[in-house]
Amino acid sequence: MNMTTPLNLTTTERGHLLRCIELATEALDAGDEPFGSVLVAGNGTVLAEDRNRVVSSGDRTRHPEFELARWAAANMTPEERAAATVFTSGEHCPMCAAAHGWVGLGRIVYISSSSQLTAWLTELGVPSSPVRGLAIREIAPDILVEGPASDLAEQVHDLHRRFYRKL
Repeated sequence: MNMTTPLNLTTTERGHLLRCIELATEALDAGDEPFGSVLVAGNGTVLAEDRNRVVSSGDRTRHPEFELARWAAANMTPEERAAATVFTSGEHCPMCAAAHGWVGLGRIVYISSSSQLTAWLTELGVPSSPVRGLAIREIAPDILVEGPASDLAEQVHDLHRRFYRKL
């Protein structure tokens, strides 16, 4: 079942995506890959947020989407998780999509897609990832997925350019 839909965001939802860019910028400023995510309850309350910490921790699993899935599993009921939305700067990688699906989180809204990221990294001459980039729906086909947010993607692209120029 393909549940990807075009973006038709409210002003508040767009604000959550802008916060994801801020968190991705914080990650970049801390020397980490530029990714940021926000977990929002079904009633619109921001519950948790995180940024990438893979470089600073030395743990390649410290993606913000994975951290939010762990947080949700520990702090939310199954019903609350199903009603929640994860807003994120980049489409979940396979590991994070699986965590999202296993925990039973609801909707995902992302700014840039896995295919966009792959193209950007190729353009920058970055070696291939040890994990294949796949669309969320290939890993967790029943999750409602919305993205990319084309009007914000260039900001995320710029963060990746800045990160890989430092290396």
